[in-house]
Amino acid sequence: MKNLTVELRKERIIEDLSFEVKKGEVLTILGPNGAGKSVLLKALLGIIPSQGEIVFSKEARIGYLPQGLSQLSFLNLPLTLKEFFNFKEKSKEKILEFLEKFDLKENILNKQMAELSFGQFQRALMAWVLISRPNILLFDEPSTGIDIKAEEKIYSLLKDLKEKEGLSLLLVSHDLNIVYNFSDNVLCLSKRGFRCYGKPKEALSPSALTKLYGGKVKFYQHSH
Repeated sequence: MKNLTVELRKERIIEDLSFEVKKGEVLTILGPNGAGKSVLLKALLGIIPSQGEIVFSKEARIGYLPQGLSQLSFLNLPLTLKEFFNFKEKSKEKILEFLEKFDLKENILNKQMAELSFGQFQRALMAWVLISRPNILLFDEPSTGIDIKAEEKIYSLLKDLKEKEGLSLLLVSHDLNIVYNFSDNVLCLSKRGFRCYGKPKEALSPSALTKLYGGKVKFYQHSH
């Protein structure tokens, strides 16, 4: 991505931003609310207009999980999880294989989408995205509202896909543990115009975090 600029409702959200993500890399996008993290992902996908150059590899198969989806979105849509997966045109065996990866059992398939718990819904969405075997994932805070055990399972699976299949991941997250333990690089966005980019331990100094979020930030140096 080169010199990306995004303007919405006459407000410049992102200006002259450039970076690259190589095959098998994880880039975590970090910053306060309103800094343009979700806007960046949508611009990369062409969902919203932008200026600049965005180039994906010819082999790119992109999966996207946006922020803010919940089972409540399906209250007026009588759709079971099985019917939702049928849009992917995969066998039942393949569907069950991917549900199992997220600790979801076969009996969940006949449940209405609106009847799922929030955690079940989020994990089912991830299975739905991954079943198409994308090699580039854009995940916007995928583990929000999920318990720690499920979150660890998700990131363990993503790490396995990254190592075995060269999965590239652009991940929006507020969780610094994820940033330090899972990311190859971090990109900071701020409404104040401050940016940082690089390896987490190098880019996220105490002063950088203070500039990013404003005020005093408690900072704990990770040894691993």
